[in-house]
Amino acid sequence: MMLLDNDQLRTFLAVAETGSFTKAAEDVHRTQSAVSMQIKKLEERIGKPLFSRTGRDVRLTSEGQTLVTYAQKMMAINEAAVCAISGKEMSGSVRIGLPDDYADRLLPRVLAAFNRTHPLVEVFVECHNSGHVAAQVRNGAIDLGIVTYGDQGGTIVRREQLHWVASESMTAACQNPIPLALGGELCSWRHAATDALNRIKRNWRITYTSSSAAAINGAVAAGLAISVLPESAIRSDVRVLTQADGFPPLPVCEIGMIRAKHATHAVHNALAEHIERRLNNLMPTEQVA
Repeated sequence: MMLLDNDQLRTFLAVAETGSFTKAAEDVHRTQSAVSMQIKKLEERIGKPLFSRTGRDVRLTSEGQTLVTYAQKMMAINEAAVCAISGKEMSGSVRIGLPDDYADRLLPRVLAAFNRTHPLVEVFVECHNSGHVAAQVRNGAIDLGIVTYGDQGGTIVRREQLHWVASESMTAACQNPIPLALGGELCSWRHAATDALNRIKRNWRITYTSSSAAAINGAVAAGLAISVLPESAIRSDVRVLTQADGFPPLPVCEIGMIRAKHATHAVHNALAEHIERRLNNLMPTEQVA
């Protein structure tokens, strides 16, 4: 059976992530010729070219792209095995970004459980809209992102029904046109809301636009406007509106997780797997234990 060398895989990932033999050499603390030799040996062992080279441009072949996924998993398993055998608890830091719509209710439940099992891992949280989070992940400023799934790509980790919400008094829900408090022009929930109202020919107007969930929730709770929220973001001080109240059904919201190219270490995998498992099993009314 053909066995793969961990050092060669580590060097392979460095080249894949940096797109450069020179930069990879700096990352793995080897000479450029040593990096080239390791890649050559790995390609001989695989029996396939892993990179295509045009001048200084280095790109993964289709076989190289396939190997990246396996190499990342193998490196993470190796790191986790060393930690387990040595008796050392996993430590390190992870930077995660997500919209504050999710941060208010989902994140405390998820991170509280992760902290209990990984007390030495520091998790830094940044709240931005999904587009900004995705951009930060792509440029490597943050490691993991939880976003509204769509153009951002990633892996779907949870699906939730979107709901119309209003204050308990339903003051705004009775107005014509209906005052709406929603996100910016690129917000998928905004398009879902306005498209649904247009389909039933219900008049509406945008009275509050904000990327802040707190601002939107404040406008709703005060009876100034209605909005749309997924199940997990609905607070106790608002009322869910249904077709019986004259509001059309809304689509399902898909929550995705995206990762930076560099986020391949055991600590990144541990948090990513925890998030996926917890969000997938989380009930809307669940509280942190």
